[in-house]
Amino acid sequence: MANGHAHAHPEPGTARFRATFFLNLGFALVEIVGGLLTNSVALLSDALHDLGDSAALGAAWYFEHVARRGGNRRFTYGYRRFSLLSAFVNAAILLAGSAVILFEAIPRLLAPEPVNAQGMLAFAVLGLAVNGFAAWRMSGGASQNARVVTWHFVEDVLGWAAVLIVSIVLLFVEAPWLDALLGIVLALVVLVGVLRNGRETVRLFLQATPADFDLAALTARLVAIPGVLSEHHTHVWSLDGEHHVLSTHLVVADATTRAELIAIKEAAREAVAEAHLEHVTVEIEFMEEGCSMRPHD
Repeated sequence: MANGHAHAHPEPGTARFRATFFLNLGFALVEIVGGLLTNSVALLSDALHDLGDSAALGAAWYFEHVARRGGNRRFTYGYRRFSLLSAFVNAAILLAGSAVILFEAIPRLLAPEPVNAQGMLAFAVLGLAVNGFAAWRMSGGASQNARVVTWHFVEDVLGWAAVLIVSIVLLFVEAPWLDALLGIVLALVVLVGVLRNGRETVRLFLQATPADFDLAALTARLVAIPGVLSEHHTHVWSLDGEHHVLSTHLVVADATTRAELIAIKEAAREAVAEAHLEHVTVEIEFMEEGCSMRPHD
């Protein structure tokens, strides 16, 4: 019985989380003041959203840092899966924030209040600049944690574009209900994004095969190795949406020599190399060797 292990080296740096955290928190505080001055529920709603994002970014920053720790006896795979906790915290905060936004905006839709369109316009331009920069800054991350945070900023950019359009309309048309309607639309957009990203996060927690991984093609390559009779108990799951883990059992003939075993192991490493896996464990079994995990006819 033989085992092969391959370990990729973690990618350094959590600077993008730190920078976007302080940028987002500072802008959220400014936005609260702007929302109060302009009496805009859309601005206040987005301020609440940004405060939630700031808390989520703080958690993302912390967990992304924790995720870089190496393995130990308690967490033998390391701490990469801790970054998924941040994705859950982020989703929970946005769900709660969206509920508050809807609670505030729906009554305003039924009983509109005047808003300062010029102030909305100024904050819309500033919001587009700040959130556009933050989305660009976060776009380099490949983990599920980073993808969720990046999507939030993309949503914010789209939201601010909508605020810009509504504020321009309000400069020429007396329709304050548009502000409340925009707040509702923004909340619903956030909810859709949370549900979409949350579904993938749950899949990762449940150790489902990553959506972008072709497990059938990989097992076909392993079985095609000369000397391999069959494979079983092949699993691929992800630590954080970016770094994947593989384990498999390969069955060989009882007469396989030591040199042939070494060749099979080398061929197996080559077969999985292009998948860029974080951890690879290949167990080689002789045909007559007992294995409780091997399927029986």
